[in-house]
Amino acid sequence: MFDVAEKYLTISSINEYIKTIFEENEFLHKVYLKGEISNFKNHTRGHLYFTLKDDASRISAIMFYNRAVTLNFTPEDGMNVLVEGRISCYPVGGTYQIYVDKMEMDGLGNLYIEYEKLKQKLAQEGLFAKEHKKPIPKYPQKIGIITASTGAAIKDILSTIKRRYPICETILFPSLVQGASAAADIVRQIKRANEFDLDVIICGRGGGSIEDLWAFNEEIVARAIYESRIPIISAVGHEIDFTIADFVADLRAPTPTGAAEMAVPTILDTLNIINEKRIRLNQTIMHKIKNMQHIVETLKNSYVLKNPMTLYELKEQKLDNILDKLNNHILEKIKTGQNKLEVVKNSYILKNPLAIYEPAKNEIKSFNMKLNNFIQHYLEQQKHQINLLINTIELKNPLTILEKGYSLVTKDANLIKNSNQIAVNDTVNIKLYEGEIIATVKEKK
Repeated sequence: MFDVAEKYLTISSINEYIKTIFEENEFLHKVYLKGEISNFKNHTRGHLYFTLKDDASRISAIMFYNRAVTLNFTPEDGMNVLVEGRISCYPVGGTYQIYVDKMEMDGLGNLYIEYEKLKQKLAQEGLFAKEHKKPIPKYPQKIGIITASTGAAIKDILSTIKRRYPICETILFPSLVQGASAAADIVRQIKRANEFDLDVIICGRGGGSIEDLWAFNEEIVARAIYESRIPIISAVGHEIDFTIADFVADLRAPTPTGAAEMAVPTILDTLNIINEKRIRLNQTIMHKIKNMQHIVETLKNSYVLKNPMTLYELKEQKLDNILDKLNNHILEKIKTGQNKLEVVKNSYILKNPLAIYEPAKNEIKSFNMKLNNFIQHYLEQQKHQINLLINTIELKNPLTILEKGYSLVTKDANLIKNSNQIAVNDTVNIKLYEGEIIATVKEKK
């Protein structure tokens, strides 16, 4: 009988079949997609899991570790990317996905990478350091403006300065602020502005895309701002836009209008400050005058000024006191000297001057005795040493040996110590204690 269950497939078998369809379709072996990353997850093993989406659809994606290590950026949610890979089915989950082999940032992403690299490089060189920032003068007389000669930015800057601080002079240095030649033109105008007697420079443009603002992310512009002797306020784009020029500049403004507000005070505020300082100065002067008047009145009504002789009387009395103290001090010194003189005059030494020499005389006598004893002892030692030397010499004297009956035999002035040194019939000399014998050898033994 026919088994109805045989016509039903397992989930695994149908998913494997679908996977085979994907793998046999050559069109899906290499596809190129662009989209936005979402649900990004960096697995502990280094694999990257995420979803690629556009305005209407999405697809799961995976990039294995051996491919992910080749990336020159860190993927994040919301990042637009270009990917290359193959489409296949994951049978365990029953889903299809793209297995990514290559991935790069889409358009603006590449610009962002360049932006970050340059930002890091210049930061390491110290171009962003606070100690290199020049102060912005509080009350500038001349302001240079580097921007396009037409457009909203220059109008906003000029109208703001005229409204806030009309006594300030402005000089426009028209420059390209967008396009391939913009960076070089901005650098040229910064150098030109530094030839003028300016207090501050405003450099910037209105808002736009990152490509529109890119001239202010160029390295040559950053270095020109850093090398400017005149402080520069950067005013590029809108408040949310940050360029390399903003980090290098001495002050960053959120907008061109904001730059003008930072560059100059308001005339009303300035007048108010002047009035406040005038009032405070007048108050200080009046307070000083009152203090001086009080001092004058005090002096006019002082007892000394009304009775000037009392001042001299006090001085006279003080001088008397000083003279009395001086006389007493002198008398005391004289008395002390006299007492010392009496003590010296009545001293035993002065009355018996020879007594001072007695201890020295006894000491010399004792020293002479010690010296004589030392010399006597030394001479005895030397005499003993001489006797020892004489005895030693006597013992070694050859005449002393001859005196005992020994003799010295020589031939041709050579001492004979062995019978082999002479032959029969040789003539030899025999030295005795007293006298000498010349003999002829008759026999050797």
